[in-house]
Amino acid sequence: MSRLRRMAAPLVLAVGGGLFAAAPAAEAAPVACDTTSTPYTYVVTYQPGTRASAVDKELAAKCGTKVAYYSEIGVAIASSRNADFQQKIGVYRAYSGGKDVASAAAARSSLGAVRTLEDTRTFAASGDLSAQQWDMKAIHAPEANKKYQGSRAVTVGVLDSGIDATHPALSSAVSAAASAGCVTGAADTAPASWAPTTSDHGTHVAGTIAGKDPAAGFTGIAPGVRLASVKVVNDDGYIFPEAAVCGFVWAAKHGFQVTNNSYYIDPGMFFCSREPGDAAAYEAVRRAIEFSTRHGVLNVSAAGNSGFDTTTQTTDPNRPHPVDKSCGILPKAIDGVVTVSSVGYAGTKSSFSNYGEIDVTAPGGDFSQLPPDGAGPSCPLSTTVFGGQYGSKCGTSMASPHAAGVAALLASRFRGLPPQLLAKVLTGEADPVKCASTETECTGPAKNNSYYGHGLVNALDAVR
Repeated sequence: MSRLRRMAAPLVLAVGGGLFAAAPAAEAAPVACDTTSTPYTYVVTYQPGTRASAVDKELAAKCGTKVAYYSEIGVAIASSRNADFQQKIGVYRAYSGGKDVASAAAARSSLGAVRTLEDTRTFAASGDLSAQQWDMKAIHAPEANKKYQGSRAVTVGVLDSGIDATHPALSSAVSAAASAGCVTGAADTAPASWAPTTSDHGTHVAGTIAGKDPAAGFTGIAPGVRLASVKVVNDDGYIFPEAAVCGFVWAAKHGFQVTNNSYYIDPGMFFCSREPGDAAAYEAVRRAIEFSTRHGVLNVSAAGNSGFDTTTQTTDPNRPHPVDKSCGILPKAIDGVVTVSSVGYAGTKSSFSNYGEIDVTAPGGDFSQLPPDGAGPSCPLSTTVFGGQYGSKCGTSMASPHAAGVAALLASRFRGLPPQLLAKVLTGEADPVKCASTETECTGPAKNNSYYGHGLVNALDAVR
């Protein structure tokens, strides 16, 4: 008899002088899952191509339910009420931003300051708003508009808080068929799921990219392209990893050429690829972004509004953990994402703008750089907000859509150009901005430095 078969033979025990064959091992009792606690949503990583049935089986066995599964990248979105769900799956494979926030393990320490910075200053559209759009003049958008306004064959996904598609400057630009709500991690095409609720941030961003309202004298950078509202911001203002994963995959599968990402993934600020929990979030987002890049999408992202060098940070302002070279602010830290810093009216870096690894810069405003009377507010800029009105906001969130708009013009001009080459054209046609003598933390030459990257984006160069 082979050793294998001997090991499998029934064990015989002598009890009270008699011989009894041991009963077959009882099946493990079903796991008792929590049915009353608050459910939280997790990203869970698998080997790409893992069968959905295998995912369902594991999640069910570990007290989770599937919300969505992106087999191409091996990322599941799961919900669980069990406090130990992450431990059951594996701390390097599962992560919940919502649970971290709820347990006070993480919070946006600067959320109040960011909201104040990006508060909308609303004003009525009386007369011609173009005179107040100093941001558009800075990147030569008015001249570009006279030559070319972009192609309807190009779609720019606005991954944000939703777009008000009833705004007169946006009603003809927003494609309902290309829009989706991704807050839960699963795409929902119902109009209510991608419409804004508590924030006009996405509407403001959208107007900068492709708004047009002749009656108000308002024109965005590429009013000829289509916009897709991809809602990733929940009503509390958070963008969790599952929403971003859904958004990037949606962009890839629906033929977008460009996405704008004026946010960082919460609770952040930094996610570290070698830390428990963080590793799952970082990997899930990385896979989703790389999937979108492989499918022809150029992703553009804001640098952030903390005013620091992202390459030298050693602590996370939001969560109590050290930061090293394995950590990054998502999505901008992922290869292939174009990172945009902000300049004010004077053309120098905005006081709040992050710096370090920057690809290009664009107008984002600065309260300390005041335009002359009649030139518009210090914050960009006269663009779309709720109720058919116009307003201004400051932030790298406002700089990023300027770069995305120029990228959309380039994508219209060079149809089918891969995103890697599109990024090279975008950076190559930017106007170099050298470090001023007073900018002591700015390092590098005019054509590629830590404040302005390759320079200020140029819409006119994109169309000629």
